[in-house]
Amino acid sequence: MIIENTYMKKFLHNNGRALGSMGYFILLMLVFLIGAPEVWLRPNLHQSVFVMMPTLLFMVIPLVFLVASGEIDLSFASTYALASYVFVLLIKAGLDPFLCFIVGVLTGGLVGAVVGAIIVFGRLSSLVASLGVLFLIRGFLFVSTNSRSITIMEVDTHWMYPLLVGKLYGFPVQVIWAAIFLIFCYYLFNKHVFGIHIQHVGDNYVSASQMGINVNAVKIKAFMFVGIGAAIAGIFTTLITYTFFPTQGFGYLLLALAAVFIGGTPYWGGLGTIIGALFGVGVIAYMEIGVIAVGMSGTWRQFFNGLIILLALLGHRLHGDRVR
Repeated sequence: MIIENTYMKKFLHNNGRALGSMGYFILLMLVFLIGAPEVWLRPNLHQSVFVMMPTLLFMVIPLVFLVASGEIDLSFASTYALASYVFVLLIKAGLDPFLCFIVGVLTGGLVGAVVGAIIVFGRLSSLVASLGVLFLIRGFLFVSTNSRSITIMEVDTHWMYPLLVGKLYGFPVQVIWAAIFLIFCYYLFNKHVFGIHIQHVGDNYVSASQMGINVNAVKIKAFMFVGIGAAIAGIFTTLITYTFFPTQGFGYLLLALAAVFIGGTPYWGGLGTIIGALFGVGVIAYMEIGVIAVGMSGTWRQFFNGLIILLALLGHRLHGDRVR
């Protein structure tokens, strides 16, 4: 009995933030089920959520790494669009779509690395600097595309399309890729030396440096990972819609950050939870689609998102996390 109690205490301590996120998710579902039960029995509503969740997961999980390192990045919303733009330009140039996909993802990683290097070596505020990059890239996209969209219907016949965003017995394939990504990142954050270094750097970068950890390299890698995740999300969205929009990704800026904090990752660094991020994404996805589905005005989404973020931050304090 003592062993069982000890194990339970350890489990609750290690997974308290993730369980708290699951609590928000369950509460949200109960509210919507009570308010409009007939809506939540419609399969198309949940299918819409399954389409939205992978896109968010590819952005949110890398952000957990970065926020846990003590930094923040707002430019990912524009990196999302820039990688998609490179992808569609190369397809229009006649290159193989799979090669275009690889180049697009590498573009996201390169942008993330450059943003990270500027912030780390320039000793700039990551919040302010990444905000500047966000508008810099977005402005470039508007100018270079003349604010017009680009369609890529020709990609539909390539073997890559059903492999990445097709359907398997009616189930979206991108959900499977997102699940693989989630499992990989769980191992990377909790078991791999990179994730351990991330948490040490975010907890106390001076102490981490004294331990022999290259703090600058760890942070730049985290920024690069955010860029890669944003690029994958953007290209997947472009494949699903067959269209690139110069505005795409901007709407995910606050949603992705909200999912990080709702998911149990505090903004002051040193802590993070990948499983919690999954529940955070679930809350945001069902919030976005559920509010409309039950007949409420879309403006209520902003209200509920803000309310849940505040509750999440209070939950961090109640869980005993320290604030800097």
